[in-house]
Amino acid sequence: MASPTVADLDARLAELHRQTAENPQFNPVFQLSLELSRQLEGGTLSLDQVDSLVSELECEGLRVRASRLDRIAGPIALAANDAAIDGLAGEDDFTAFAAHWSRPAAHVVFTAHPTFLLSRAQSEAVRSSASNGDFSEASVCVAPADRDTITLDYEHDEAMAALTRGQAARDRINARLFAIAAQRWPKKWRSLQPLPFRFATWVGYDMDGRTDISWSTSIRYRLQEKALRLAGYAASLQAALPSLADRLERARAHTEAMAERFAADLSEPEALSQTANALTAEHADKIVSLAPIIAEIEEEARHAETDVARDLLVVAAAMRADGLGMGWIHFRVNSSQLQNAIRQRIDPEGTLNLASQAALVRMRELLAEVKPLRSNFAALAIENSTAVRQFLAMAQILGHIDADAPIRMLVAECEQPTTVLAALYYAEMFGVADKVDVSPLFETETALEHGGRFLDAVLAEPAYRAYVRKRGRVAVQTGFSDAGRFVGQIPAALAIERLQGRLAEAMVANGLTDVSALVFNTGGESMGRGCHPSSMEDRLHWQMSPWARRRFLRANIRLEPEVSFQGGDGYLWFGSEELAFATLTRLTERPLWQADTTQPADPFYRRTDLSLDFYRAIRDTQHAHLESRTYSRAITAFGLGLLNDTGSRKARRQSDLAADRTMSLRQIRAIPHNAILQQLGYPVNVIAGVGSAAEGNQEEIAGLLRDSERGRALIRLVRAANALASIKTVGAFGELFNSAYWSTRPYRGDEQHIADGCLRIAEYLTKDDRAGVYRRLVSRLRVDAVKLYRLLTMIPDEARKDSLGPERETTRRNIGALQALRLALFQHMFLRTVMVPQFSRANDISHEDVLEMFFTLRVEDGLAQLRRAFPVRLASIENFQVDAPSDYPDESATGYGQIHREFIEPIARSYALSLRIGTAIANEFGAHG
Repeated sequence: MASPTVADLDARLAELHRQTAENPQFNPVFQLSLELSRQLEGGTLSLDQVDSLVSELECEGLRVRASRLDRIAGPIALAANDAAIDGLAGEDDFTAFAAHWSRPAAHVVFTAHPTFLLSRAQSEAVRSSASNGDFSEASVCVAPADRDTITLDYEHDEAMAALTRGQAARDRINARLFAIAAQRWPKKWRSLQPLPFRFATWVGYDMDGRTDISWSTSIRYRLQEKALRLAGYAASLQAALPSLADRLERARAHTEAMAERFAADLSEPEALSQTANALTAEHADKIVSLAPIIAEIEEEARHAETDVARDLLVVAAAMRADGLGMGWIHFRVNSSQLQNAIRQRIDPEGTLNLASQAALVRMRELLAEVKPLRSNFAALAIENSTAVRQFLAMAQILGHIDADAPIRMLVAECEQPTTVLAALYYAEMFGVADKVDVSPLFETETALEHGGRFLDAVLAEPAYRAYVRKRGRVAVQTGFSDAGRFVGQIPAALAIERLQGRLAEAMVANGLTDVSALVFNTGGESMGRGCHPSSMEDRLHWQMSPWARRRFLRANIRLEPEVSFQGGDGYLWFGSEELAFATLTRLTERPLWQADTTQPADPFYRRTDLSLDFYRAIRDTQHAHLESRTYSRAITAFGLGLLNDTGSRKARRQSDLAADRTMSLRQIRAIPHNAILQQLGYPVNVIAGVGSAAEGNQEEIAGLLRDSERGRALIRLVRAANALASIKTVGAFGELFNSAYWSTRPYRGDEQHIADGCLRIAEYLTKDDRAGVYRRLVSRLRVDAVKLYRLLTMIPDEARKDSLGPERETTRRNIGALQALRLALFQHMFLRTVMVPQFSRANDISHEDVLEMFFTLRVEDGLAQLRRAFPVRLASIENFQVDAPSDYPDESATGYGQIHREFIEPIARSYALSLRIGTAIANEFGAHG
């Protein structure tokens, strides 16, 4: 039989879809999966042929991803973006020119976590294709290979590579600015100090939710980053100022030697002492501050020829931006870690509620009394508290690695003023308060709901006001990941927007308009890490809307917006010289601190009687799903088995086998939670509630959304998600657990060879609740979707070539084909599982337990048990030099090779193919998470 093609699957799916006109309950995706499953079990379709189909669809997913990157970041060509920068540098007055370009268009943070979905080869293919504009199969398609093992070092290496390309792109911008300034203002241009972008990273410094990063890891990374940056500075100065380049090269070698020392085993006091003393000792090649070197470069540039001076000043600008590292660094801890640490000092008996006024009074007293303490690496090594250890590490970095670059201290789940004051206390105690920006993170339901009052309380504290005046900025972080999980993506974005506005109000109320507002927006999960899939403008406005920006601008507060580019998805934007330059150029065209303060008020903010009700109704729907046993059970039905391992941080907390039956959504982190929704075929956290929120007032809500720019952006997001969503697919997953389906499948008599297996599955599933769970969820989603459809018909579709537009049906068919193939593979896997011969109980694991592992997609665990129960004989009698003859083992005693061939290997291969399908689906959606 000829191998089926993707076109065959698409055509069959289109044919099956037509049957829904006759029977609305008919499920085309599941029907196609049944047909494929019958072919698999009947031998007319092989796993090799399935592999070919998956490869073709993988290729299409990579092509879609590359073209989306090109569309949003474009134009990509270097010459086009050179011209764009030239066009932006239009100021006629030197003072205005210098002021504009000395203000970063954005602070860009390279973060990590489980978002490295693509292999290195796939990432390279996508970025090469997007860079050169060739989206052909030959350009973007790569043969599948073993997935990369994602370690913390892997993530750090990838972050450094993205930073390196970002720095080169920024240098290119600065070089053009100096060239333009030299031509326009020949007597003034050498005093220009451009800073169009600032870069930072938290990879290797983020302790929130993980215990696998030791203090020595962070020190080692900071030294590696310093060595890498010194190498870049030296290379850039080799032609223009070789003597300084040589000094910097010697400093690089010294720093690299220190990094190697910190990579060694430092568990013994003697080893740590020797390493610490080597780093802290005075040395001719040790550099801790770039200030004198920048001054030296600028002095040389004053007397050099124009071209040489330009090259020198580009390096000085990079040094001023980055310091002695690849960028600034962000440490991150959880508020509970800070509270546990400070409790020992303000409440050793454990009688105080840290949220109480009494605790706040005691914290103020403690902060007023604090005296700076010296610290060293020995103090760092023996410290048990995670939070205190971070402050000790910062003190060592500022004292012995880079004295100039400030450090961010992000505090996750920060909901009490006491927590912020505790962070200030430790910053003062270890003498780093003048270089550390304490930044509370607002992401949980409670933080978003009460964040305004929290900001009022913190900014009213005299000690905090004195601190931010010393630092010159109030720093906060808003997180879209957990927020989007707990209250939905649209309510989260609107709540964060209001919180940003409340920050501006609180700064005005507390007389802090003379300092900057640094607002770090970390992205989110709406349709991938970029938040909004329609355009760069929508992406940037989603994280910090023009309305929020205007609140700061009208209060004369300097805004320092900061955004993250996260993991494998975010790093693609900096995946090549062309992409990095294009990305920075797009950001330069739309500075994140800029907004038109003369623009009339958007109706969305003027008609709060409508917009607030709309927001609250969506939030209530999302909250109802989150609290629903039905939703929780459906999302956790497969555990994390639908997802590839995509990061060094664990995607879920540990639980035992029985706990998988009642896994809480809170056991799964935000990124994988939202990724599971994409894999199930319906981004509930984006779409759900929008239709129901308009019920009873559809015309007015539709009019508001139609006439409001903010409203239209919300609808563009909903349409983009809805264009890829399929409630039928969600229902198809539920049919896998329908006992009646399995018991009646071989009823016609032509699948008798699997009848016993089907009956075993049917009997096993009589106790399973998932079929009913999925049906209830589908019913709820369908009712809401009908209401959404009615709303959308009243709002013009803004879909252009930069949306899914004409490719929508092709994309939907491809996703449908991928889902049908995966469901067929799951059925093949389940049948192989129940048909494995019985084996004796071992290590408290029974045959029933192994079935449960496979039906909850803990496939690797299940395979390990089967391989233990059915080992392949590895030793051969021929290996022995024994004189006495033996007729044993004969052909029937050669181990369990046949069981491996017929059951274990097909299960393993089916699951591996299903994970590749998961990657292809994620590419169609735009990102993992």
